[in-house]
Amino acid sequence: MSDIHPSVVVDGYNLAMPKGTGVATYARTLTQCLRNMGCETGILYGLEMPRHASGNLMEVEFFNSLDGVKPRRRSPVLSPRWCVETWEMLQVQRGQPVPITGAVEPRGVADRLPSFDKIWNVPGLYRKAARHFRLTGKLMSVRLPAPPQIMHWTYPLPIKLEGAKNIYTIHDLVPLRLPYTTLDDKAYHHRLLKKLVAQADGLCTVSESSKADIISFFPEAAGRTHNTYQSFHQDGEASEEAAELAARKVKALFGLKKEGYYLFFGSLEPKKNLGRLLESFLVADVTVPLVIVGAMAWKSDAELRFIERGVEAGKVIKLDYLSRDLLTALTRTAKGLLFPSICEGFGLPVLEALAVDTPVLTSGEGALKEVAGDAAVFVDPYDTASIAAGIEKLDRDETIRADIRRMAPMQVRKYDMRSYEERLGALYSACVR
Repeated sequence: MSDIHPSVVVDGYNLAMPKGTGVATYARTLTQCLRNMGCETGILYGLEMPRHASGNLMEVEFFNSLDGVKPRRRSPVLSPRWCVETWEMLQVQRGQPVPITGAVEPRGVADRLPSFDKIWNVPGLYRKAARHFRLTGKLMSVRLPAPPQIMHWTYPLPIKLEGAKNIYTIHDLVPLRLPYTTLDDKAYHHRLLKKLVAQADGLCTVSESSKADIISFFPEAAGRTHNTYQSFHQDGEASEEAAELAARKVKALFGLKKEGYYLFFGSLEPKKNLGRLLESFLVADVTVPLVIVGAMAWKSDAELRFIERGVEAGKVIKLDYLSRDLLTALTRTAKGLLFPSICEGFGLPVLEALAVDTPVLTSGEGALKEVAGDAAVFVDPYDTASIAAGIEKLDRDETIRADIRRMAPMQVRKYDMRSYEERLGALYSACVR
């Protein structure tokens, strides 16, 4: 790893979402990696909290807003308030320091807090930045006292931090490669990525597959796009004791036996391919149920047309959002993870399952092949017969499951925190130079 230990600020765009996202997990892992690297780390939130609060009240307002307070309603166009907000939006935004003194008990939201040395907030930053970009076609400027060397945006956001090297992570190009799977404004997304490619000090992505997609759409990004992959926070070792504890917890809370179910987890959106997975699982000759953990996302009606039938038949169990601890317990105890996604920037669920010795079935497409290596059963995500056959293969052949468990540790080590620190350090060194 490079000897450079820059000061870094990371955005809190996804960190502020009450139920989190894959990008929120990425941001928390990134801040933990920065802590390991000895970097002074700040977080820049855009919470809708009072601008003039101070001292302990600022801390109270921060945690109150972090717990899901709804943003204020948009003011009517051309109203006095709208005019003031529009004028303010066009100015340089100034970050306010948020003191974290321990006056507020943080343990209730500890699983959502990143590692940090300082916290900053610009009220409504991310909402205003999107509006600013639509109106002007320019990135919104933010100013902090004594800016860091690096501002690492964990998502393509139309913002730049003055006085810092601005790096943007582009996880995937799903809205452009698979436009029918998302509700994004595709023209807006394309314009924003084109602007970031032109102005960023560095572009970060999380797989060779995503890097190739970025360069395919934006060839001018080739020289400044760095694949750092990503890592994960491993909740303990894949030990026999941990597995036994997880089995007791899963039995007590969900009535499920060890290796008595298959698992899928993630947002229920079209790219996850849950519709074909459900159809394939109901057809496959297996006797244990499929547990689905995830919140409804967008365009999910067609994807979930078989879920009711599966629940009625006793072959599907649907659970809503779970804490990280409970999700890890379910993953440890499952007979296998079924994750035949159409497209992923990285595919963290696959890595998290392999890390706790849980066999995996996944798609042979793109980044998932990189992440799983040889430690998975691969299927064609567009072919329900292929998925069903893969499920039966994983279910019936103990030798295959044993081979996956044997190969998993070597594959997981490729993405451990030490490897991530080295790749991230190389990116920061290149940008600071």
